[in-house]
Amino acid sequence: MKKSITLFFLLAFIGILSSQSSTRQRTLVQKDSIKKSKLVLETQDKKIDSLVNVLGIFKPFKKEAHASYYADKFNGRRTTSGRKFDNNKYTAAHKKLPFGTKVRVTNEKNGKWVIVEITDRGPFVKSREIDLSKRAFMDITSNKGSGGMLVTIEVMDK
Repeated sequence: MKKSITLFFLLAFIGILSSQSSTRQRTLVQKDSIKKSKLVLETQDKKIDSLVNVLGIFKPFKKEAHASYYADKFNGRRTTSGRKFDNNKYTAAHKKLPFGTKVRVTNEKNGKWVIVEITDRGPFVKSREIDLSKRAFMDITSNKGSGGMLVTIEVMDK
């Protein structure tokens, strides 16, 4: 009996996730009552709007760009912008974008993305477009052993 109830809720949850629209977010909220199995569907438009306000609106900059990450030897050194580089922060190096620009970098293979700030110049290899900090790179890569990947770069529109 427990397995069938769990299966029912799992299928219901998958059905709800697949029917979500891009403008509204639906969530399942469990009401505190005697019957714990009762789930109520609520729409939460305010959270999506506040998320857009916090993150901003991104406009496409470049698709199929090659990304890599900083080597550990650069940790603690000064960047071109004057900041101290930290491989555990969400920063990046780009050849042309201004310092302080927020950029969303999306892995084209798995759809994972991070928002990084441009703090340095580089990469100084013709085939690469952006160098990410190690933390940002590892958050979006599908293969932790790889040194590069194809990404989509979007710049925050202010």
